[in-house]
Amino acid sequence: MKKNRFRFWILVSIVAVSGFSQGMLLPLIAVIFESDGISSFLNGLNATGLYIGILLASPFMEQPLRKFGYKPLIITGGLLVLVSLALFPLWQTFWFWFLLRLLIGIGDHALNFGAQTWITAFSPEHKRGKNIAVYGLFFGIGFAIGPLMVPLVNINESLPFILASGLSLIGWLFLFSLRNELPEQDMQMSSFKNTFKRFALAWKYAWIAFLPPFAYGFLETSLNGNFPVYALRIGIEVENVSALLFAFAIGAIVFQLPLGMLSDKIGRKKILTVVLLLGFICFSAAGFLEQSFYGLFVCLFLVGMFVGSMFSLGITYMTDLTPKELLPTGNLLCGVFFSLGSLIGPSVGGMFIQLAPSVSFFYLISLLFFIIFLMTLGRNVKVQ
Repeated sequence: MKKNRFRFWILVSIVAVSGFSQGMLLPLIAVIFESDGISSFLNGLNATGLYIGILLASPFMEQPLRKFGYKPLIITGGLLVLVSLALFPLWQTFWFWFLLRLLIGIGDHALNFGAQTWITAFSPEHKRGKNIAVYGLFFGIGFAIGPLMVPLVNINESLPFILASGLSLIGWLFLFSLRNELPEQDMQMSSFKNTFKRFALAWKYAWIAFLPPFAYGFLETSLNGNFPVYALRIGIEVENVSALLFAFAIGAIVFQLPLGMLSDKIGRKKILTVVLLLGFICFSAAGFLEQSFYGLFVCLFLVGMFVGSMFSLGITYMTDLTPKELLPTGNLLCGVFFSLGSLIGPSVGGMFIQLAPSVSFFYLISLLFFIIFLMTLGRNVKVQ
């Protein structure tokens, strides 16, 4: 029991550092590129590098986990992230930074996939929602602090990257204190050639649980990657952009744990249906109030409260629906769908800002939430 607690806190701490680097990179690079006169579409395209890396690595991620265990995968991912962060100041060009973001995507995916699968595997059912909520909470805390580094570019453009790589190094070193474990396996289904068969089985059991991570990926990257560009164009100051993103992140932190614990008591589907509807309502309201800093601040805080835990709720819902031997596959697919949403978000968001400058950016996100709300509301699934 003591061993589980120690391992749990090390894992959620390294995930917090991962959230910090992701939360910093999206608005930081968006602001730097906007200042350099790069178009909103190319700005959004560069942000997709991280999620292309995740998608490219996904088919090859499960087999090393099953063969070598959780610890080596997490350590390898953490090393790739911290080295890539340290290389950003060396050469500021569009494609070099795209490559570094791609490598960070691969590293972050290995780190987060290993950590969340390990946590879902050793968490008892009655604490699963709470534990995954804490996992999401720590990622959210890191993600909330990340955008506050953006004003440091006024001191030195390299400073935020140096801080992020230093924090990553500290978190990475703590991973060596963990004892390695292997996930549960069905030997007939564990070979690489059966990867897509496992994907198909996990999809059959839990496809509805992959939609919240998809929606959250779209929201997170479009909000942190596209919104700074949109905000600057409608006259919001850089400092206020950071404050608005912080409001969203703080809202997510406040309700992450209560929603996770509530989902343990009354069920994941009920909570997900309600938060999707509330997310649609709040983003629609944000579209009306975008000219008011305080109105927008309140709307984004409420959005964070209601939908900021969708990724962790999606993982927990998937765990409820999926047989234990398919948990690594289900966790991998949660990451894949989060990445698909994250990949589509910046490109679609950037194009939306460019092609429909008179329409509020927030209406794009509210439409997505309404569609997924209808799909979740109308779908009955059997919990394992």
